[in-house]
Amino acid sequence: MEYYLQLIINGLVVGSIYSLVALGFVIIFKATKVVNFAQGELVMVGAYICFALTVQFQLPFLVSFLLTLVFSIALAILVERLILRPLIGEPIISVIMVTIGLSSMLKSFVQMVWGTQIQVFPAILPQEPYMLLGLPIAPVYVAAFGLSVLLFGVFSLFFKYSSLGIAMRATAFDQQAAQSMGIGIKSIFALSWCIAAVVSSIGGIILGNINGINAQLGQLGLKVFPAVILGGLDSLLGAALGGLIIGVLENICEGAAKDLFGLGGFKEVASFVILVIILMIKPYGLFGTKEIERV
Repeated sequence: MEYYLQLIINGLVVGSIYSLVALGFVIIFKATKVVNFAQGELVMVGAYICFALTVQFQLPFLVSFLLTLVFSIALAILVERLILRPLIGEPIISVIMVTIGLSSMLKSFVQMVWGTQIQVFPAILPQEPYMLLGLPIAPVYVAAFGLSVLLFGVFSLFFKYSSLGIAMRATAFDQQAAQSMGIGIKSIFALSWCIAAVVSSIGGIILGNINGINAQLGQLGLKVFPAVILGGLDSLLGAALGGLIIGVLENICEGAAKDLFGLGGFKEVASFVILVIILMIKPYGLFGTKEIERV
């Protein structure tokens, strides 16, 4: 029982990071109706930039963290202005293919600069574990989960009460109506990419402090995609719950497969199996908006 309880706790931590990255997917989709397949690479780039500032340039971690967020915003604006804005009005598939190309470019850049070896962040938090229900929990796990929950709360309040958040929600609901009310659609698109890049970088930094980083970190985008679809591509709440559900179920399935059958590697496919089962029951995800077309 303790074994499975430990798996659930670890799954909640990983799932909270999945939720952050899923938030980036949802924000971009709600504003632009585009699925950003470079989301995982934004996670990877943010983690490597923070690593370089902390280890190679010997800056304090907090300074490196803040500079990484600034870099993420600058990168998002650059990508949106130079690559994506000229594609406004083009078929969605063209924009999606561009995001796939962008993911390859970012991955190649990271491999060219930092190589493919695993890099490890220096220890920032104490190593002495906390005890919860008789189980040891590393302080970095507690900090990761707490920070993820805090950020989700902040962004929820931002979207609900701030003028920019309300403008983003209006744009997601009806772009033409929002534009007729004086909302700058292009600015909203840029802001969506900035928020997605920031939350992705934070997720990458958190994961880097737990497991280290390498060029394979970019594949996190594909691992998070089932959480996005599970919760609903246009639902912030769905992103949060979808990430937690996938994180927990991944760990439980992997642990159960090893414990009962001695099998490994099931973690990599468990989320997609769960996704298929859920979508057979609820095709729009748990909280996705049903679209009705009249013909």
